[in-house]
Amino acid sequence: MGTDREKLVVIGNGMAGISAVEQILKLTKRFDITVFGSEPHPNYNRIMLSYVLEGSKTIDDIVLNDLNWYRENGITLHTGTTVAKIDEQTKKVVTADGMRVPYDKVLIATGSNSFILPIPGSDKEGVVGFRDIADCNQMLEAAKTCRTAAVIGGGLLGLEAAKGLVQLGMDVTVVHLMEDLMERQLDHQAASMLKSELERQGIKFKMGAQTAELLGETRVSGLRFADDTVLDAEFVVMAVGIKPNVAVAKESGITVNRGIVVDDYMQTSMEGVYSVGECTEHRGTCYGLVAPLFEQGMVLAKHISGVEAPPYEGSVVSTKLKISGVDVFSTGEFIDGPEHTVIANKDDWKRTYKKILLKDGVMVGAVLFGDITDSAELQKLIKQKTVMTDELYGTLMGTGCCGGGAKKTTSVESMPDEEIVCGCNGVTKGTIVDVITNQGMTTVDEIKACTGATRSCGGCKPMVEQILQYVLGDGFKTTAKQGICGCTTLSRDEIVAEIKEKGLQTTKEVMNVLGWSQPEGCSKCRPAINYYLGMINPDTHEDEKESRFVNERMNANIQKDGTYTVVPRMYGGVTTPEELKRIADISLKYDVKVVKVTGGQRLDLIGVKKEDLPKVWEELDMPSGYAYAKSLRTVKTCVGSQFCRFGTQDSMGMGATLERKFERLDFPAKFKLAVNGCPRNCAESCTKDIGIVGNDGGWEIFVGGNGGIKARLADSLCKVKTDEELIEIVGAVMQYYRETGNYLERTSEWVERIGLEQIKTAVVDNPENRKALMERIEFALQQVEDPWKKAIRDNENSDKLFNRLEVGNQL
Repeated sequence: MGTDREKLVVIGNGMAGISAVEQILKLTKRFDITVFGSEPHPNYNRIMLSYVLEGSKTIDDIVLNDLNWYRENGITLHTGTTVAKIDEQTKKVVTADGMRVPYDKVLIATGSNSFILPIPGSDKEGVVGFRDIADCNQMLEAAKTCRTAAVIGGGLLGLEAAKGLVQLGMDVTVVHLMEDLMERQLDHQAASMLKSELERQGIKFKMGAQTAELLGETRVSGLRFADDTVLDAEFVVMAVGIKPNVAVAKESGITVNRGIVVDDYMQTSMEGVYSVGECTEHRGTCYGLVAPLFEQGMVLAKHISGVEAPPYEGSVVSTKLKISGVDVFSTGEFIDGPEHTVIANKDDWKRTYKKILLKDGVMVGAVLFGDITDSAELQKLIKQKTVMTDELYGTLMGTGCCGGGAKKTTSVESMPDEEIVCGCNGVTKGTIVDVITNQGMTTVDEIKACTGATRSCGGCKPMVEQILQYVLGDGFKTTAKQGICGCTTLSRDEIVAEIKEKGLQTTKEVMNVLGWSQPEGCSKCRPAINYYLGMINPDTHEDEKESRFVNERMNANIQKDGTYTVVPRMYGGVTTPEELKRIADISLKYDVKVVKVTGGQRLDLIGVKKEDLPKVWEELDMPSGYAYAKSLRTVKTCVGSQFCRFGTQDSMGMGATLERKFERLDFPAKFKLAVNGCPRNCAESCTKDIGIVGNDGGWEIFVGGNGGIKARLADSLCKVKTDEELIEIVGAVMQYYRETGNYLERTSEWVERIGLEQIKTAVVDNPENRKALMERIEFALQQVEDPWKKAIRDNENSDKLFNRLEVGNQL
């Protein structure tokens, strides 16, 4: 490192500090940079902790800047090191363990800490905050032994924690002091809709409750409220708010109020020392959202790099969040009073809500729930204090001034350049436009690699694609071509076409002939190609176990302790006393730790040792439930006309028929059905890949539902009168999805990509095509067999597989 360069020390290795460093690196090379972080990790996305908690991402997945990034940029990183104070006299930063590092400039970005309620019992074991990876790990450990949890606080952090704990199998109650969730971001209507949606996902609520004491001896056992009622809880998460981490500033004699006080260029009261992020107080305000910290970082970066920059004048507070798969947005004033004119639209079927508030005809605030397409446009209009007009009303609310017309699609053209597109990484529209026009970027992947946009949660990808379309115009489709993974530029359709045309037979052959950049492929493309080969040639393709995920290779779900979960078939959720007794006897014999009733109406046998799997399967003498596979998982049913006084159709019989007919077949992703005997929807058909609802005249078929992270209500495809029509259309939809779906693409995404009308055209409106699809799925079904029976029969290979460690290529 050059000795003539200024020394910049960054205290805090979080999103605010490192985002500012990224901006500085783009502007100048004048600094030697040293970063101190109290956590033993590189910079990661704190927003994504709930995904780690629920298991859909790992800690590595949420890292924003890995250790190589620090090395490549000449940054000295000290992890697991806390800074005690800044010594202004010697111009050195002093760590808690005595290290002294000289500085020319210092950036404090220490963020905030969880606020722990000062109530009796808050120091007991089993009480944690939810702020960092350490908290996340404590919650993961607690879920292994605790069954009941309470989350105190109904704000964003509390709801995210509750979602993660529910996903881990815990019984979770959110305790909130107010009557509305997220009352600082949502109005009563949006908060009520959010509460109803989260209750559907399994979260319980106790509203208007003030926690007075945490009960228990050394470990927490429950909560006592101000009204003396009690809630049992073996684990408690405090998520009642955050407080700026100002310890280092206080110790150094820097002016602190609630946060570290700064001017409009983020300068503290100590010369050469700056502050950004949640630890910072600007014009009396501390911000707890990501957009302001990125805006502060951009001003700071320009200022200390010697680039002329306008002062930071505060942020227009808006909230754009995804909570348990539900999009919410608010900006400006969102609680209506007598002084407001209210424009509102609520759709209970689509579960969407929009409210715009006017004051003397001027737009002053808005709330969106479920559909936040208009969020950028509304934020701009409210920031500009726009007067509402009939034309603008028609655009925003989907009607013309005379009651007709259609809602226009919000265009990125109207977004200001400083608008943040990627909230996880602070990437603005202007930055993305710049790399497209000046650096020749033409794909989302290129923009991700260059700017960081889309690299975290991916929620901004549609907006990035819109910006590409806007900048490149007609050239977008041809230049923005992306392959199925980084090993190839070929799309799914091109690969399938080449396999058919060239008669390719194996994954290695596909990669060799089609010019893969990585000869061995990767964990994304190998399973995809194996699936496409099997879908195209079901009778001749030899399934490649090495291209399967570990669960599919073992025909069981691997657990975190190395044991496995075995899930036998229960057709339509129906079993017999004999099968139940067999399950109980085998669970005792093979020391199965837990037998769990699943949401798909069957039983998980959790904790089977790998070497015992073949014996368990043989003694169960039941088919595999394919709980581990990209295949038909379950067909959920209600009791229907056989037993229910409201039932109009035999849902149990139809569910069992469909499950028996279509089991064992590979799909692009996991596949679930549900059959209801009447429109009361007890089997929850509206959130399944195919949902079937009985009525007096026959059946109604729904497609594309999803109850997971990206929740989606299924779309009505058609109505049929006979069971035969139902089976044929269900089979044809399945085969059409098998032939046109991208690998790992759920039907909820597939329906939105290719369109409901296209599916209707291919399956419902064209009897000849429907018949051909059905013939192809019937042919594929003739080639499959139960994998458990196959493994039992193949003693030699089974012995090798189930009595050795899984080594080598783990997908």
